[in-house]
Amino acid sequence: MTEQPISDQVVDPAVDPVVVGTDGSAGATRAVEWAADDAALRGLPLRVVHAVERLPYDVPRYPIPDSYDRPAPSGRQLLGHAERVALDRRPGLEVTTELVEGRPGRVLRDQAARAAEVVLGSHGAGGFPGMLLGSVGHQVAGHVAVPVVVVRPAPLEAGAEIVVGFDCSKESGPALTYAFEEARLRGHRVRIVCAWEPPVPYGPVISTDLDAMRRAAEDYARGELESLQSGYADVETELDTELDMVRGHPVSALIDASSRAVLLVVGSHGRNAFTAAVLGSVSRAVLAHARCPVAVVRAR
Repeated sequence: MTEQPISDQVVDPAVDPVVVGTDGSAGATRAVEWAADDAALRGLPLRVVHAVERLPYDVPRYPIPDSYDRPAPSGRQLLGHAERVALDRRPGLEVTTELVEGRPGRVLRDQAARAAEVVLGSHGAGGFPGMLLGSVGHQVAGHVAVPVVVVRPAPLEAGAEIVVGFDCSKESGPALTYAFEEARLRGHRVRIVCAWEPPVPYGPVISTDLDAMRRAAEDYARGELESLQSGYADVETELDTELDMVRGHPVSALIDASSRAVLLVVGSHGRNAFTAAVLGSVSRAVLAHARCPVAVVRAR
């Protein structure tokens, strides 16, 4: 079924807004608050979207005229609540709401075509406690061209830093750029985590100078960061002195770093030059276990 907007609001197409999905759950409310903050900091409008999915067994044997309009009032109540949350958080923010018929994941993917960023909660009304990413998040994160932020509360001990995973590939560039932009907007420092593993030997064992590999990776990382940093002179940056160039799996390093971060940024579809691991699989694992909001930025 093709998604049909059932809102009478007019959305200004001139500026791509920050889009946030809501289902009325506590996780969705946190996502609305995060999205309102980000939209205000970026000087962008906020669009709050609620999807109404029509399941096959919802169709009665003897349809009643206009019966499909019945879910709209409750959906509009959810949107009205989300709008109040956003405006309480950021008075003066331009907020529009949209009630759309369709599967939530597909609706948000379609909305991403007209968005600067998509934000959603860690799990919705049907999720399970402790589960970071629900089915909707899996259908959106990494599948759209714009950054997707999955929101859950940051730990109380979180520091004022944004952590970004860097795998020494060109595809990591968009994630780094997004991290720098968020740091400048929020007044936070950037911490770059670069994990690597020695190659698995095949055939005869060949002596490998691991220190030389580490130095080469660090030299490359610093060169890339210096190039990017020139455009963000007001952002304090450093390679993580505790976790930088960690010899180990990137997922473990990033999850560890997330416990002290306000935001963790990862790329999607990059490739690690040292582990040959697809970054999409890393971002998927991080989304399942991170301890702070996670932004997934797809390589262009």
